[in-house]
Amino acid sequence: MASASPRPSHRRSLRKRRTLVVSAAAVAAAVGAGVLVMNASASPTDLYHQVLPAKDGWAASGSGTTGGAKADAAHTFTVSTRAELVKALGSATDTTPRIIKVKGTIDANTSDSGKKLTCADYAAGTGYSLSAYLKAFDPAKYGKKVPSGTQETARKAAQDKQKKNIVLRVPSNTTIVGVPGTKAGILGGSVLVQNVKNVIIRNLTFADTQDCFPQWDPTDGSAGEWNSNYDSVTLRGATNVWADHNTFTDAPTFDKTEPTHFGRKYQVHDGALDITNGSDLVTVERNQFLNHDKTMLIGSSDTDSTGKLRVTIHHNLWKGIVQRAPLARIGQIHLYNNVYDTTTVNGYAPKYSIDSRAKAQVVAERNVWRIPADAKVAKLLSGDGTGSLAGTGNIVNGKATDIVAAYNAASSKKLKTTVNWTPALTAGLQTTVTSLLTDLTGTTGAGTLS
Repeated sequence: MASASPRPSHRRSLRKRRTLVVSAAAVAAAVGAGVLVMNASASPTDLYHQVLPAKDGWAASGSGTTGGAKADAAHTFTVSTRAELVKALGSATDTTPRIIKVKGTIDANTSDSGKKLTCADYAAGTGYSLSAYLKAFDPAKYGKKVPSGTQETARKAAQDKQKKNIVLRVPSNTTIVGVPGTKAGILGGSVLVQNVKNVIIRNLTFADTQDCFPQWDPTDGSAGEWNSNYDSVTLRGATNVWADHNTFTDAPTFDKTEPTHFGRKYQVHDGALDITNGSDLVTVERNQFLNHDKTMLIGSSDTDSTGKLRVTIHHNLWKGIVQRAPLARIGQIHLYNNVYDTTTVNGYAPKYSIDSRAKAQVVAERNVWRIPADAKVAKLLSGDGTGSLAGTGNIVNGKATDIVAAYNAASSKKLKTTVNWTPALTAGLQTTVTSLLTDLTGTTGAGTLS
């Protein structure tokens, strides 16, 4: 069972210092690097009770983002199994502040008793089989119609069984943090932050979130696509969320190992961290996004919520990413001090880094790209002709580069170069980024906080 525990005795290396004078910006930098946060009386705040510092991106707006910092002992849990995590999360409508410490790696594809569950277990009793599904909806015979009928119904039933097991709903006023030194993370799970507010997710590895039952859609593009259903972390209608020092990866199941059906890759992975359906006031910082295709979607469609989708993305490392880093729609998005390594890794070949569309207002400044010698700067961006992307100080292979000018010179769907807002919540913004690639490699992602 999940165990309730008193306020943890976790401390950091600065505890013995008697005094510490810090500015708001210094506090923000300290948190990002995993350094102790001090309150007004100079007493230490442990990792589990830390809150988002002032001015640290959009999630610092309003009352800020504090997660479960006010949790009492009865709502402070240490969990190491899926069943314990589900119990600690409780009801998605319970707003009582809670702190959940994840110890070790939790496999979401396990039963309440801890038994490992496979795709075959979820399919059992539904009548679904992949071979029957492929036979039923072979485009050569079925045509380019959206699948319907016995096998599609069976697929949905099997998918629903998996969904009930791997989707983990987070309530408001919650902090979820990986226990340092335990390789904390969630394997195969989908953390859902939906229609709630004030959530902190830190120091966790989210690995190999798979949909056992992708749907074939012959109408998706000119050749059709296999579409899966689960992101590692999904924000839908969520407000004031801080995602910090996490690692997102498809490992150990890379897309190149998946088979091809109907001439298209059988895609079992969806997004890594998607922010949609009117989500707002989100800060994503010091994470690593590795080995993934459709990585971060901001805005579920071109008609998502106007006036929301305000997101700050800073000091993240992106490597082995195909696209959507991010794909932004509608909102005011600020990207600064991120590192993009566009080298092909484990078969993940880049298409683009940032896409601004559906009138998105993106400011991208002082980011760093490392691209292969034969790669084109114009391919780093994408858009539909309605999105904006402003910003200066971006570096490509060590050289200051106007990435928007390069893209616009090669594309008929021009990015607009002015935006309707000016970023003000910019804690930790570095104006000198020559060492950023080296710095972020060792200080971002899960396992770097202590």
